[in-house]
Amino acid sequence: MSARRKKRQMTVYLDPVLSRAIGEMATRRRQSGSLVVETALAAFFTPEDDAAGEAATGRRLDRMERRLGRLERDVGIGVETLAMFIRFWMVSNPPLPEPLSAAAQAQAAERYERFLEMLGRRLSTGQRLHGDLRPETDS
Repeated sequence: MSARRKKRQMTVYLDPVLSRAIGEMATRRRQSGSLVVETALAAFFTPEDDAAGEAATGRRLDRMERRLGRLERDVGIGVETLAMFIRFWMVSNPPLPEPLSAAAQAQAAERYERFLEMLGRRLSTGQRLHGDLRPETDS
């Protein structure tokens, strides 16, 4: 009997969409999800022959290009939104008279601290507002 290499267990966290895709592939092929992931990782880390390797690399680059395009679009929308908000804020809010300025600055500092706390909580949950606005598609 030959000595068999013992497999090591690893825990990973996957996006729910990717996890579903692995489960569906395993069901279609009547294999375990572990084998599907192992095969995919082996293909990813194995040097590819010229023709198939170039095609796989091309597909990966195309996918990355689409993701970067979405990222560029999202950042542009965010910058434009912020610029419009700042312009609107500056036009609609005249400067305060000097006697009220100190009190307003103190209140603004307090409100800003609350905003940072709320932002920190929101970011720690992993939820993003832009995710609420449109569904993500990874094609």
